[in-house]
Amino acid sequence: MGIVVLALLGVGLLVPKFERLLEKPFQRLQSRKEVKNQGSGFGVGLALGAVFVPCAGPVLAAIIVAGATGQIGIGTVALTLSFSIGVAIPLLVFALAGRGVVERIRAFRTRERGLRIAAGIAMIALAVGLVFNVPQMLQRLVPDYTAGIQKDLADKQADALDLGGLVTDENRELDNCTNGAEELESCGTAPSIRGIEEWLNTTGGEGIDLDDLRGQVVLIDFWAYSCINCQRSLPHVVAWNKAYEDAGLQVIGIHSPEYAFEKDAANVAAGIEEHGIDYPVALDNNLSTWTNYRNRYWPAHYLIDAEGVVRHISFGEGNYAATESMIRELLEDADPDVQLPVPTEIADETPELGSTTPETFLGSSKDVNYGGGDAYRAGTSTFAFPDEQPDDSFALNGEWEIATQYATPTAEGASIRLMYRASEIRIVLAGEGDVVVTAQDGKSRTITVDGTPKSYELLKVDAGETGELTVEIPIGVQAYSFTFG
Repeated sequence: MGIVVLALLGVGLLVPKFERLLEKPFQRLQSRKEVKNQGSGFGVGLALGAVFVPCAGPVLAAIIVAGATGQIGIGTVALTLSFSIGVAIPLLVFALAGRGVVERIRAFRTRERGLRIAAGIAMIALAVGLVFNVPQMLQRLVPDYTAGIQKDLADKQADALDLGGLVTDENRELDNCTNGAEELESCGTAPSIRGIEEWLNTTGGEGIDLDDLRGQVVLIDFWAYSCINCQRSLPHVVAWNKAYEDAGLQVIGIHSPEYAFEKDAANVAAGIEEHGIDYPVALDNNLSTWTNYRNRYWPAHYLIDAEGVVRHISFGEGNYAATESMIRELLEDADPDVQLPVPTEIADETPELGSTTPETFLGSSKDVNYGGGDAYRAGTSTFAFPDEQPDDSFALNGEWEIATQYATPTAEGASIRLMYRASEIRIVLAGEGDVVVTAQDGKSRTITVDGTPKSYELLKVDAGETGELTVEIPIGVQAYSFTFG
């Protein structure tokens, strides 16, 4: 609809009679009496300032997050007011002087027709480009000249914490930590656990307050049950809980959903049972605690000492031996007479960085690694496999509906072709039906999808390989993402 409006406006700029035709339905809204501008432009600017300004994303995000998490204080109010006033002032200037300035510019008046024609052509060209997905094709053709710079920065900042979210007095000192440090650090009092919709694995579903756990060592694990990175990390967390619970360790799982189906308590409960979790799990469906800890990753581990101070933060997979060593150190600090068991021995199955195809999402909100020749956007479309498909990519065949978080067939015979590098491939599926997986050697097997939406294994071999996989998806099954190990 937006593209149609854009094209109509472009034609209106080229053809004045058509422009008047477009304006006709709105002429009734025009005031019959001209009202002199009494400075009301400032009021209009003040109102618009809270919703529009170029590059306003970070400011608006901070204001929205503050409101969503209940962290509205003097600083938030001051930010909102200064933001609104800052935009109101230039809009006021435009309202008071804009018309007079334009009328006084002879060059503009003499070239007005040419400028209208140029603007109309540009708008129509943009509309056509959006229809045929030209911006995305151009983006693929342009070389990534910044890749080397980004890699250098990543190497130099490998230990940076890279926190997100809104900085408050409660979580400000988390910046004192470094990601995956080998030794204990001091990163301020642990932020509170808040906005939890439901607690699982607690007596009577009662919540947990960190203040009540002073004297114990606490490990907070941010996870989601369909996340493959979390699934590879959970055996370590479960083993730590089992080994050190009696020595004073309290593990708390903060389940922060990535997909809508992960907000369902029954689905999370099934995931808890599947992974053998018996420690408390909080359903952070609104990402309130996630935001309060300024977290950005699945999984993420925050280690808290007996005084309630965050002493270690680790994002993503790996670093398990160092984390366990620090758990043991904090337990001994809390109770010098504690008798600790031998360290756990769980194999670290974290894939080497860059050794596998990156995680691939099928929803329109963040589709990556699409290698088909057809445009990939929200809505129902017919796709065909390309003659040549890039490595580490997926392509679709058949009729599909592309939703925000998933893709689902609208006709029989739909399939996905995957070009991969991995020793393990999994796919997150929901719905009901039989999915047929065909390897490049022609061998096929059937996976029955039913019950709780979850991650299903498509391939697992002893050593990493490069290959091609075709996955036939029936009507009634939704495909969310591919993960690789």
